[in-house]
Amino acid sequence: MSDPSDPPPEYTKYRSGPGFLRRGPKPGEPLIGDLGAGPAAPPRPPEPGLPGEDDADRRVYGGRGSARRRRLPIGLPRGPRGPLSIGRVVKWVVLAAIAWVALSLVLFLISAQLQQGEISGKVDLGGAGFPLTSANNVLVLGSDARPKGSKEAGAASSGSRSDSILLMRVGGGKNARLSIPRDTVVDIPGHGRNKINAAYAFGGPALAVQTIEQYLGIKVNHLIEVNFSNFPQLIDAMGGITYEGGCVVSKINGGFKNGGFTLRLKEGKTHIDGKQALALARTRHNDCNKAESDLTRARRQQKILSAMKSRLLSPFAFPRMPWIAWNTPKALRSDMSGPTLLGLFGALATSGSPAPRILKPDGPETAPDGGAGLHVSDAEKARDVKRFLKG
Repeated sequence: MSDPSDPPPEYTKYRSGPGFLRRGPKPGEPLIGDLGAGPAAPPRPPEPGLPGEDDADRRVYGGRGSARRRRLPIGLPRGPRGPLSIGRVVKWVVLAAIAWVALSLVLFLISAQLQQGEISGKVDLGGAGFPLTSANNVLVLGSDARPKGSKEAGAASSGSRSDSILLMRVGGGKNARLSIPRDTVVDIPGHGRNKINAAYAFGGPALAVQTIEQYLGIKVNHLIEVNFSNFPQLIDAMGGITYEGGCVVSKINGGFKNGGFTLRLKEGKTHIDGKQALALARTRHNDCNKAESDLTRARRQQKILSAMKSRLLSPFAFPRMPWIAWNTPKALRSDMSGPTLLGLFGALATSGSPAPRILKPDGPETAPDGGAGLHVSDAEKARDVKRFLKG
């Protein structure tokens, strides 16, 4: 119990100020409210900062973690990224697609460069601009050479004839096709009158080009020979094609029994592979329709080209682009370099699908060697050439 004579204790009064004027205690200074309660609590150790953060940074920016509120020096790790967004996904998908297309273009150019120059004989070509921007007349030939060891009639023959003859006018907004029946009787330079497909057997692609230029009165700018050995690989690289037409039953190279191929297609749409597509393009005698002629086969070949184009422009072709790009030049022999051939396919892809046109004969004609051929009137030829050049 205190003595009443003792003076009253002295108290220190503190006035609380606004929060932004309040300061924290200095190291070793007792906390407010703990005066006289004992020794001061030991100071708290400084909290570790982030990489590149020093005491000055923490004082200026407000303590630990302040480096997040300013740009980190180059080379220092940053914090984790935010959650995956649709925009980021789209960005990476677009970049991957561009890389996939670039890879396909490189493979196409390399393959085309390897195949260029395999055209046999000296062929006078050229005279037109880049196929993507200028109209070009392109002659497509397919020979009837039988595979080695085939038992098909004519396999022992030393020379091969052009099994299919197709002219394409493409580029510069032009898009036209004209097939010439292989049995059309024409004047072959140096060999007199004969079937037009014999020109290839007499003098290879050079004489075939010369004969067609003389017969139609037009300039052939480029030549493509279809390599039937590699053609099925191209169709398979596409994943096959969808063909629409009538019933077809034919035996190529003697059929399965003779080591060849037997083709059976139902009427309507059918998805076919490379071997079926090649057999379809070569079919001359169809057991489903005995009345078919070489004109029917020419229409069928143009349908196959249209089916290939449709497949290339479909979404199914995109995952297969590198394989398609590598196998396309291998299925062809051409005078065109890689960039020129690429321009040609670019022009074909950006143009529509023209109606099939065939040089229509007006009757039979017997060739001097006694072979049965076809005659085309000058008027019919002039009309078809005019439509072809108009594109």
